[in-house]
Amino acid sequence: MINSSNKNQYIFYTGELSLKPDTAHEIHDVLCANAAANLGYSSVLIYQDKKNYSVNLLSLIYPYQPKKPSKEFIEFYDVQEKLKIAALPMPWPIDRIGGKFTNSSTVVTKYYLPVHILPHTKVVHTRDWNFVKAAVKSKVPTIYERHYFQDRKFEPEIVHSPYFKIAITQSEPIRQSLIENGMPSEKVVWLHNGFNQSFSIRQPESAERWRQELLINGRKHLVVYSGALYPFKGVDLLIDSAKELPEIQFVITGGTEAQVQAYQQIARDKNVENVKFLGWILPRERLVSLFQAADILVHPHCAGKSADFTNPVKFFQYMAAGTPIVATEIPPLMEFKTSPLIASWCTPDNPQKLAQSIQHTLETYPRKIEGYAASIDFAQQFSWENRITKILSYIEEDRRPPILGNDTKFN
Repeated sequence: MINSSNKNQYIFYTGELSLKPDTAHEIHDVLCANAAANLGYSSVLIYQDKKNYSVNLLSLIYPYQPKKPSKEFIEFYDVQEKLKIAALPMPWPIDRIGGKFTNSSTVVTKYYLPVHILPHTKVVHTRDWNFVKAAVKSKVPTIYERHYFQDRKFEPEIVHSPYFKIAITQSEPIRQSLIENGMPSEKVVWLHNGFNQSFSIRQPESAERWRQELLINGRKHLVVYSGALYPFKGVDLLIDSAKELPEIQFVITGGTEAQVQAYQQIARDKNVENVKFLGWILPRERLVSLFQAADILVHPHCAGKSADFTNPVKFFQYMAAGTPIVATEIPPLMEFKTSPLIASWCTPDNPQKLAQSIQHTLETYPRKIEGYAASIDFAQQFSWENRITKILSYIEEDRRPPILGNDTKFN
């Protein structure tokens, strides 16, 4: 149970947590909250629990009970135990029959937030606009994350409120769309995503086991892609590039089971035999050693509207792994072309060019067990912890949550 005497919590609110692949927004929210906890803040990730239909009366009277995440949660998101999570019960008939007062958003903003959460809250951080409005009206310093183009006007009384502190986007085009829809320009910035601290830990033995498992049929080089399995992410492009390089082993991780099966069939139809699909790897910490096992980590994103604002978490994980990167040239990544990263770049949407870039990188940057120090050192500025520190810099110091370290009042 939480000590209710301290109004010191850094509250992160996300809608639902599914513990299923292909949930990039959920992963983002969890890792932000986890980073705040690692920095010593009393960080609580709040979400709606719609799976528990038989909620007892006591849980509705005392619904806000932050606790340590389960082993399943830790393994799925690769988080540390400092983070606390709080599931808000959503029993029948919430979201199961029509009506304003049986809507989960209304229940959260009109009941859970003012009655149970605000007494413990110092700062709110969320992508949910209704939660933003409720927090601002309750005079709580609020941070809003918006990762997609804005399609409606913002309420002036919210965005101009002194309690609405900052809106965070992931690219300049998204930032401009928020401004065009009424967000004050001084209240919106764009920041890169980040990597989890586990990616900074070298795992040479585990990496070698990956290579022994994956390098088959006499192949000596391993190229790894990790992320969502959608055409615009460049997965089809990567399969076509693999066909150009049959002597190299390609490995693709991520995606739902249905997506994996569909892409396996595409590879078979194209007679591409050097691509292996691993699906969603659990525990997620195993990605660290896989990235270190690779000769190349590839980012084959296609051109188009989605390429104008994407800010892929995997790119920063790739950096921290210290493994050479091959990336297609899309706008959000162009600033990194002049960085000290060990990386090669090629035009998007061209499997032959991608294949040539992979071959060139293998010849130019041989694999190092310890990783390339230039990439590892450069990556440190993009940790999730540094991102949280930048975000909190937009809030007056006396309105920030206190750093509590090991003295966080949970029992």
